[in-house]
This record gives sequence, structure tokens and C-alpha cells, in this order.
Amino acid sequence: MAVDPAALSVRPKAEFSMSHARNRYSTVAIALHWAIALLIVSMIPMGLWMTSAIESPENQALAYRVFQIHKSIGFLILALTAVRIVWRLTHRPPALPRTMKWWEAFAAGATHVAFYALLLALPLTGWLYVSAGWAVSQDRALEVATSWFGLFPIPHLPGVAELSIQMRRALAFQAMGAHSFMAWGAVVLIILHVGAALKHQFVDRDGVLGHMVPGLKSGHTDEAVSPTPTPVWAERAAGVALVLAVAFAGAIAARPYALTESQLATITLQAVAPAAGQPKLEAPVTPGTAAVWTIDPAASTIAFTGTHAGKSFKGRFDQWTGHVWFDPSDLAGSKAVVLVQTASARTGDPTQEGSLLGAEWFDPAQYPTARFEATRFRSLGGDRYEAAGDLRIKTTTIPVVLPFQFSESGGVAKVEGALELDRTALDLGMASDAAADWVSKMIGVRIEVSARRGS
Repeated sequence: MAVDPAALSVRPKAEFSMSHARNRYSTVAIALHWAIALLIVSMIPMGLWMTSAIESPENQALAYRVFQIHKSIGFLILALTAVRIVWRLTHRPPALPRTMKWWEAFAAGATHVAFYALLLALPLTGWLYVSAGWAVSQDRALEVATSWFGLFPIPHLPGVAELSIQMRRALAFQAMGAHSFMAWGAVVLIILHVGAALKHQFVDRDGVLGHMVPGLKSGHTDEAVSPTPTPVWAERAAGVALVLAVAFAGAIAARPYALTESQLATITLQAVAPAAGQPKLEAPVTPGTAAVWTIDPAASTIAFTGTHAGKSFKGRFDQWTGHVWFDPSDLAGSKAVVLVQTASARTGDPTQEGSLLGAEWFDPAQYPTARFEATRFRSLGGDRYEAAGDLRIKTTTIPVVLPFQFSESGGVAKVEGALELDRTALDLGMASDAAADWVSKMIGVRIEVSARRGS
């Protein structure tokens, strides 16, 4: 029987190629491993710096930004880890070297499971902490929205906001304690993991590092058989138990001290939102007797300014309507009603915008409209006037005086006015920032209106 020499030369090459592929992680697994590794390494110094920098006024603005990036990276790690676990369960990893001791193989397996558990538990405890709406470092309520790299909002975990103040406070302390302890646990595992990889590469020279590092030589299949006699479930149980022990220790260590009755009364008074109910219906607008004007929305704005974390911000309301009756010669018959859709507040910062939708700020889910109604006008001389009336936001109404300039040409009027509002008087942000440590107490409001005479 004749033998084809070409077949003999091709077969060993094909077998070596298959053996080499089986003894190295897949391209997807390698990409996920190094992407998550780089993200984790970036998170450690970021977390250490921002927790201390947030207390410093000169670093507060930058620390706030870093916090948002930290949260976004955490959610990215959570998503990539989920993908990596699915990939790992559906793709067999390379076998371990024959020369590896059984306890080394067991430790390697348990460490891998611990890493997976940490990569899930760290983002989840961070998410739980944010959802609790409590700043552990300052021991006070702090409601901050989450936006994933400014692209879309990420909601809080369901059910947490409905818990009592005491339970949310305790939950925040325990979640942050577990989060911090597990972060240090991750540092220890990284050091052990890197040390073991370097030992295999430079001491054992068994090619294990080549399984995950492109360009390095990996061990061959006939030399790579798993030596561990222990069942897989034991490795998994050991890894998960390690993470649970670290998280539990952190949660216990971070238990908050008991609040005094006066502290509890203050926190409860600040944090209790108005009773939930159906959105408030707007009262009909009663017209004035002066000349009617039709506002041009494209040429009109309602803007607001202030400071947040020591940095100035500018915002606007994208959706609002106004009804105006005004005549300099008939100030007694003049009137203005402005209805603002508070959910349309825009600052260019998705986290700020998301926070403004919260119950302690505008709460548009319950109170979608803010209303300013001016019923008293007086002349200040020349083209300067003053409108006095009431401003209502949510359930709070305060008297407001708006100075403005009015000019008319060809039946088109230009109105410019500005005033400052005390947000604490309007019950805005009183649970998280009653002392104005983060958001300025005074908020500037500026209006620019273009209107045409007639309806």
C-alpha cells in the first residue's frame, strides 16, 4: 500500500496547530481578560484619591468628575465580567501543566473563582451604595444620579429608595464597608496572581503565562494535564467563600453608630419628601385686561446659573409656556403666567440633570410644572419695570419680584430680566445639601423673551 509523503508532512503541522490553539485562551477570552485587568488597575488609585479629595474644596469639582467616571467604569466592568463568565462557561480553558502540584492547581482554580466573584460583587456593592443615597464620609443624605459616561442614565436599584432613612443609612455604611474591603482584597489577589504568573514563567518555565499573553510560548497539550484531584465545586466554594468573608467583615466593620434623637429628627425632617400622589393639575389662567402678547419660543429663554462642587454651571429649561398681558399705560391690567416643565432642565451634565429629577429636587414625576404668576407691575423709570407675584415649585410657594427691561419696535417686544432665588426657601436639595456645601444656595435666573403683539 503506497503512502503519500505529502500527507505525512501536512498532518504533524495540523496537529501542532490544533494543540497550540487548545493550549491557549481564545482571542475573545484574552481580550476580555486584559480589558478588565486594565479597568480594575485604573479603579484602585482612582478610588483612593477621590475619597479623600472630595473633602477638599479646591479638589471637589475634579473629585466629583472622578466619582462619575469611577461609577461608569464600575458598570463597564460588571457588563464585561458577565460576558466573560458566559464565555468561560461555554469555552474550555487550557489545561494546567503536569508538573504543577495539586495544591497549586487548587489555589489557581479558587483564585480564578474569587476574581469572578469580586468582579461581580464590587460593582454591585457600589451600585447599592449609590442607590442608598447616603454619603458615608459625611454621614448625611446625598442623592446623586448615575449616568454611564454621560450617554444614558442608570437607575438606582429597585426598592432601596422606599426604605426608611435609618435603613438606607445602615445599608450605605455596610455596602461601602464591603466595597472597600473587597477592593483591598482585589489588590491582594492581583499581587498573588501576578506573582504566580511570573513564577510559572521564570522559575517553572512551564509556559502557563503564554496561555494568556500573546507572543509568549505556551505549554504543549501532551504536557498539560490537570493534576488536581479535588472536585471543581471545592475550588468554586473556596473562592466564593473568600469573597463573602471579606465582604461580611467589611460590612460588620462599617456599621454606623446610633443616631441621637435630635439627629434623627433633623435628618427625617430634611429627607421626607412630600406625600406621593397624582401630579398637581394646573389652575386655569385668567387673562389680564392689557394688550396680549404671543411669545416666540425660538427666540426666548429661561436660564439659570449657580455653582456645583465649587465650579460654576449654566442651565436652561427647554420646555415652558408663557401667557402675557402687558401695556406700560395699563400696568393695573397687566399680568403674566409662566409654566415651566421642570423635567426639561438641562445643564450639559447628565449626572446633574438626572439628580434634578429626584424627589428632593424638582420631582417632576409628582410635580411636573413650576408656575410663576405676576399680578402686580410698576414702572421703575424709562424702559425698566418690575413684576411682583408668586413662584410655586412642588408644594412650596414664595413671593418673587422680577425686575425687567421692556422695549417694543414694530409690534415686537424684547424683555430681559434677572433675579436670584434661594433654593432652600423652595425646598430644593434640602436632604442632601441643606448647608449648600455642594450646590450654591442662591440660584440666578435670567429670562430673555421675544413676543409679538396680539394672540
